[in-house]
Amino acid sequence: MIRPAAGHHPRHVDGVSALLAELPAPPTEVPMNPPTTPDSGKPWLNAATRAYAAVRSGCALVGVVALAGLALVALHGQPFWRTLAIHNDVFSTPSAVVEGQIKTGGGESRVEREQRVVTEFIAKRYRVAEQAMAGFVSAAYRAGAQHSVDPLLILAVMAIESRYNPIAESVMGAKGLMQIIPKFHLDKLLDHGGEHALLDPEVNILVGTQILREYQRRFGDTEAALQVYAGAFDEPTSQYSAKVLAEKARLEVLRAKARKQAATAV
Repeated sequence: MIRPAAGHHPRHVDGVSALLAELPAPPTEVPMNPPTTPDSGKPWLNAATRAYAAVRSGCALVGVVALAGLALVALHGQPFWRTLAIHNDVFSTPSAVVEGQIKTGGGESRVEREQRVVTEFIAKRYRVAEQAMAGFVSAAYRAGAQHSVDPLLILAVMAIESRYNPIAESVMGAKGLMQIIPKFHLDKLLDHGGEHALLDPEVNILVGTQILREYQRRFGDTEAALQVYAGAFDEPTSQYSAKVLAEKARLEVLRAKARKQAATAV
């Protein structure tokens, strides 16, 4: 370091020094940490403040998530509910008889009205679910049309044989709604997959109707056909056929009433 020569003291330096000496002293340096306030000695207050801030932040986050969820519902909810409504319309208000569903809306035909009245009566009398009973009634009408048998006679046989229990089985091995003994009618069951098919109400009603029609043709008399169907041809009082025909008579009253109502409506 080069030192200035001794005795060399410029005049303008003295003037600056004098001015500096007259300036006030600089203020004391402010500490980085603020002074302690009266509340800083209360830890519980600081904790409560921090908790409040955390809760407020959490609520804001929940609000954002909720808004995002509503946006997704707005974007995707409409097709879902539209699809649900379509399915609901298909299953709740059938327009025709499909797999046992009987149309109950306006404009029903004479046969549809007849099936509905019969279904409601049997379901209430035998405590059977109306939807299931509608399937049995519809199947009886189809089988009756196919084999030229009165559907009310078919339904009456079901009432006496099984009380409309599709899984009923007797000690003799008779199965289903019309209590068919498989070993006596294996030829009729081949087209339906065998013995196990008798627990299918549609198959059971169809095969039972076919058997009943064969007996009607063979004996030329419904009462005799019913006695043979029950395996009681030699029973002198014809008790079985009497029960079936009495049940059929009840259903015939309903059919006549339904047909009269249908004619009046036209």
